[in-house]
Amino acid sequence: MVSQMISCLSKSSSLFCISGSRSLIPPKTYNRGGLCRFSPGFASRRLSTVNRRKWRSACISNSGKETEGEGKLQGEWRILERWEVPWEWQTVSLTSLACGLSFVLTGLTEMVALPYLGIDVQKLSLDDKAEILFLDQGLTTLAVLAVIFTVAKTFEPLPEDILRYDLKQPFNLQKGWLVWSGIGLVGAVGAIALTGVALSLFRTETPEREVDSLMKLLPLIGSSNISTLSLVGITGVLAPLLEETVFRGFFMVSLTKWVPTPIAIIISSAAFALAHLTPGEFPQLFILGSVLGLSYAQTRNLITPMVIHGFWNSGVILLLTFLQVQGYDIKELLLQGN
Repeated sequence: MVSQMISCLSKSSSLFCISGSRSLIPPKTYNRGGLCRFSPGFASRRLSTVNRRKWRSACISNSGKETEGEGKLQGEWRILERWEVPWEWQTVSLTSLACGLSFVLTGLTEMVALPYLGIDVQKLSLDDKAEILFLDQGLTTLAVLAVIFTVAKTFEPLPEDILRYDLKQPFNLQKGWLVWSGIGLVGAVGAIALTGVALSLFRTETPEREVDSLMKLLPLIGSSNISTLSLVGITGVLAPLLEETVFRGFFMVSLTKWVPTPIAIIISSAAFALAHLTPGEFPQLFILGSVLGLSYAQTRNLITPMVIHGFWNSGVILLLTFLQVQGYDIKELLLQGN
């Protein structure tokens, strides 16, 4: 039973796969010679976007009841609302390419720099290897986020719900990040467990590459406090920050400029699963990505999917560490589960 639980959790973890109504932004105004001037180009673009997406019309002489009713409806179905995306498809394409290149080039730079600095990774202790992994993930996260925020800065002022990290109102039933993190985590566990059971009926063995990925990480799990803290920092903080900003905060949000939010969630979840390069675990990763996307669409706060993602990843590490301390052979458990 324990081996089956560990196998289910490890397969769906991105670590083990190596891995009120919204107000519109007013037209820009600026003061020149004491007069308040109006930017018609900006206004027309905003209004055309609003009309195309069938947002609430800006009717000044409204009785108030209709507005209140529509606002309540929007609040109840926040998950269906689109974002007001200020950039076009060219920006999305080039930024995605730049993020990918930053990821690859950071890794290549580290591979060249370590021997140049006289560091032989094969001869390092487990603690040193864990620290190198933490440094690697930290540099990669900084490089990719620098690309996204540099691009986003050119479109300021941004709508308040784009690239938003907000720790306020954690218990708000409509958009509280802690409330929806808990709901999302429970939902993810249940959905992925059912998916794993269904897949086990049709699959007899785990692909070799995915078994190898697990085995490479096992020596670091529970070997020391430093190794454990490094892995928890990678999987519980850095990886969720990077992946949620890229796949939910930028890619999913950008897609809502052209497709409904539920479709954007599906597309971004597929991209999230494919990016882990573990085809055999695509269904579990797709389910996890969908839960993360739904939680973000509901709260409009990247803290929500980050917490779910972080607890999912680090929970697996801490569970395996606990089992190893209790005397279990976690390598044998994982092999039995596969």
